[in-house]
Amino acid sequence: MSAFLHDRGVLLVARGDELLVDDVTGTADDATGLPCTPAARFQIASISKQMAAVAILLLVERGVLRLTDPVTRWLSDPPPAWSGITLHHLLTHTSGLGHWAEYPAVDLIEPVDPDDLLAAFAAVPPLFRPGAGWHYSSPGYVLLARTVERAADQPYAEFLAEEVFAPLGMTDSFAGPAGGRPHLAVGHEGGRPVPSWDLATVSMGAGDVWCTGADLLTWLDVPRRGRLLNPASVAALTAPHAPTGRPGEAYGYGFFVGPLAGRRQALHHSGDNGGYKAFAAWLPGTDERLVLLTNQAEVDPAAVTSVLNPDRA
Repeated sequence: MSAFLHDRGVLLVARGDELLVDDVTGTADDATGLPCTPAARFQIASISKQMAAVAILLLVERGVLRLTDPVTRWLSDPPPAWSGITLHHLLTHTSGLGHWAEYPAVDLIEPVDPDDLLAAFAAVPPLFRPGAGWHYSSPGYVLLARTVERAADQPYAEFLAEEVFAPLGMTDSFAGPAGGRPHLAVGHEGGRPVPSWDLATVSMGAGDVWCTGADLLTWLDVPRRGRLLNPASVAALTAPHAPTGRPGEAYGYGFFVGPLAGRRQALHHSGDNGGYKAFAAWLPGTDERLVLLTNQAEVDPAAVTSVLNPDRA
């Protein structure tokens, strides 16, 4: 299966509780020669949005938040143009906020003051009124993470560690900067290491989580087995809330919902940070799970789904 990973990374495929593919290959850090092992931790990039969605739903279950809350309730000095944006709109990418291309003033790598980041978002008018369209928005998930911090009265990364990762047994996962932790895969592009994006502020909630392959496989048990959340929250997490414009596909809360690899229904998401690519999917009809983590920018996460249909590859 190494061909799917090119030079480096982890590929896991499970059906039910049986692990069918467990492929670990290449180097985690070319500079030190550190090999990729099952303990290697990778940035999962936009798959991190699922953790932000679960954090919001946990606070909804506790009565601290409502999905109909205007996000302006939880932000200091928000612009009037955001007044109609609810947490539901942010979760489903129907808020009207743009993605990174719409905010050229934001540097994905350089650290920034959190209030300055929100000011950069606020300086760009929404693309449409809330609920009137669908446009993928990482900045929207940054606002969700800020909401978690305000509502829970603790740092976002700390909330994930205590309320999300620990109860699931995801002991090798964390959010935010690496902070000297061991077993880190360094992002590579063109065969060379590249600097990490800022995970403390710019990508908080949108692309800030590190996982091992095994931990990300465990994560898929949240929708698969209803772990951590109550049934109503799992239903909200996985519902096809907002059509994306692609045939048969909609967005739930942090998940794309729709066809994948010839199957009619799947929950999936890809991730793309500088030097990292990631993909995770659960196919309910066959109870298959797929996880790809690689620290090589040139890998196409979509291509790895052919492992689910080897006769079509």
